[in-house]
Amino acid sequence: MVINADTKAVSAKENPPRVVALERGGAADYALTGEWTTRTVASVDADMRKLEAEHGEAPLTLDLSQVEKIDTAGAWLVERLVTARAAQGSGLTLEGQSQEAAILLDAVHEATQRGEPVPARQEPNFLIAFFETVGRGVYSMRDDFLAAMNILGSTIRGAQMKLGRGHAVNIAAIFNQIDKMGVGAVPVVLLMSTIVGAIVAQQGAFQLRYFGAEIFVVDLVGILVLRELGVLMTAIMVAGRSGSAITAEIGSMRMREEVDALKVIGLNPVGVLVFPRLVALVIALPCLTIIADFAALGGAIVISWFYSGITPAAFIDRLRVGIDVGTVLTGLIKAPFMAMIIGIIASVEGLKVGGSAESLGEHVTASVVKSIFIVIVLDGAFAIFFASIGF
Repeated sequence: MVINADTKAVSAKENPPRVVALERGGAADYALTGEWTTRTVASVDADMRKLEAEHGEAPLTLDLSQVEKIDTAGAWLVERLVTARAAQGSGLTLEGQSQEAAILLDAVHEATQRGEPVPARQEPNFLIAFFETVGRGVYSMRDDFLAAMNILGSTIRGAQMKLGRGHAVNIAAIFNQIDKMGVGAVPVVLLMSTIVGAIVAQQGAFQLRYFGAEIFVVDLVGILVLRELGVLMTAIMVAGRSGSAITAEIGSMRMREEVDALKVIGLNPVGVLVFPRLVALVIALPCLTIIADFAALGGAIVISWFYSGITPAAFIDRLRVGIDVGTVLTGLIKAPFMAMIIGIIASVEGLKVGGSAESLGEHVTASVVKSIFIVIVLDGAFAIFFASIGF
């Protein structure tokens, strides 16, 4: 079969690659025709493999003069045939190729000859793997700490709506975030705090009944809720509800490159995205803590009345004796610090999101877990500090 090499095909479908047998005095000769490109060579892969499987001592000749176009994929098929014939001890001659095709075939041949098998990766032993994990974790903590300090410093310095210049506070954005993080969280905070206060009162009354000191359940609930549980439970709920939302919102903007767009137009992402959310959290969390304290005490009053016979008037009178202003302030002082921790961690994780939904899910989970863990540690540190100064 003879094909005019000067005839140009309109498309690869009109002139697909083919392997054509030639009759030249009994010699095993073949001609390659058409376009040998990445999109088309799959149709001749089976024919090339048949040539590779043929065994014989007679040399094989490939005529490439009718190949209209060839790229790396086509050259690799030819090189694979050359390698297979060399392994069988039979020769293969290429002829008729253009100058461009010859350069490409030589480059593919050199790359194939330089290729060396990749050694199998040896898994490190348990001790090395353990220290490697610890080291990577320490470096990750360092990077997170530096990013958190950058956000904290930028927030303390001011809104900085524009990069390096200008201070402007977007009041509307702050009130919008307060509505979402504060007002929107009131129902769940009321419900959870009421249930927790009721449970603490019931369990405390049940245990104190053996000593005839059920009235002291008021002291137990008042001190535990106002100093520890009120702010801690509220911070944990805010971390799960609002912290995850902050990470998801900023992370989604990172995925859509909206954060980079803010930089391009000269706006500071921290001032636009992070500052309103941090300010809103610092304002909303103490307010939610006060609501949680009242809800927990309300649940305790109801349970004490029906379970132990302590009337609401007796409960309130005993509560005034058992607690003071310092007890209330102890919990409220922690709230702004916990709010900053939640907001900063959520923002850092949001800014670390990559371009996939999997990355977004991982960082949202990391945001909630880290926030809850550090909030609990911070609450314990405050408890030790207040105890040491007698507050």
